[in-house]
Amino acid sequence: MAEIIEKSGLRWLWLAVIMVVLDQVTKYWTIQSLDLYESYRIFSFFNFTHARNYGAAFSFLGDAGGWQRYLFTAIAIVVSSYLVYLLKKNSSADRWINCAYALILAGALGNVMDRVMFGYVVDFLDFDLGFYRWPTFNVADIAIFIGAAMMIFESFFAKQEKPINQPKGNKNV
Repeated sequence: MAEIIEKSGLRWLWLAVIMVVLDQVTKYWTIQSLDLYESYRIFSFFNFTHARNYGAAFSFLGDAGGWQRYLFTAIAIVVSSYLVYLLKKNSSADRWINCAYALILAGALGNVMDRVMFGYVVDFLDFDLGFYRWPTFNVADIAIFIGAAMMIFESFFAKQEKPINQPKGNKNV
């Protein structure tokens, strides 16, 4: 088993563990330090604000009546399982994409832990630029965003395998 972990992308699970711990510690701090909707100003454009998200990104389906909790939990578990499969399949040398998968895995698990424990996701990072207020988010959301951005970057700049040269006379191959 140790050999599989060492040679595969599972070697990058340490990053997911660190991010899940960071996510859960910051959410615990938020719950312990701030009442619901209480806000603590850090800068004129940034606050710590204790918020609950019953939906998905940008509170999608947040007011759907409760069934969405189970849907989003199931989706996160399926996605997390698939990411672990991809990590196991990848070589440990594929650092960039393994890091991306580990970050997305961490974000999915961090938010699903909230859904299972509370029925909602704890958010607390609140940016208000005056002309635009970004929806409140958390460390798990940051991990998902960075991981997804890394995957997109990888898709544009990854070395493409060259196709095998086909014999010039055979067009049916």
